[in-house]
Amino acid sequence: MNIQDFIRDISDFPKPGILFKDITPLLANHEALVSCADQLASFCPKDVKIDKVIGIESRGFIIGAMIAERLGAGFVPVRKKGKLPYTVKSISYGLEYGEDTLEIHTDAIVPGEHVLIHDDVLATGGTAKAVCDLVTELGGKVVQCNFIMQLDFLKGKDKLDVPIQSLLTYS
Repeated sequence: MNIQDFIRDISDFPKPGILFKDITPLLANHEALVSCADQLASFCPKDVKIDKVIGIESRGFIIGAMIAERLGAGFVPVRKKGKLPYTVKSISYGLEYGEDTLEIHTDAIVPGEHVLIHDDVLATGGTAKAVCDLVTELGGKVVQCNFIMQLDFLKGKDKLDVPIQSLLTYS
């Protein structure tokens, strides 16, 4: 199934000059959603058991949890500051328009666990890099980062020193 058929372009969102890649049509179509999760799960290395799949707030939660189910792994949400109820490890990172903070529960990753990170889009790479750093600080090993799509022209993959897989690439 061609996942690109279910990605909608929205001009000037969230601000003028941005062409937003909207995955809600993909999420609304059962066959496309299942196919997307299956394809992303198939990208995972066969020689390493994934212990945890991290989904990055918020769209990364949806398919990240589906990937975790397919891999027989636990699912860990990484959220924006103030959204998790237990003791957290935080990291702040720069965005093209400011700064943001992400958090993970301090007991979400056991030292030595193999972790797959999933998000919907790899753009500038700041968010994915921050999550990789959180996993490492907790003693986990990031095996791979998976994305539905990557925006190559923003060079986000240059910030990551782990394998990257995506279903779609926009140059």
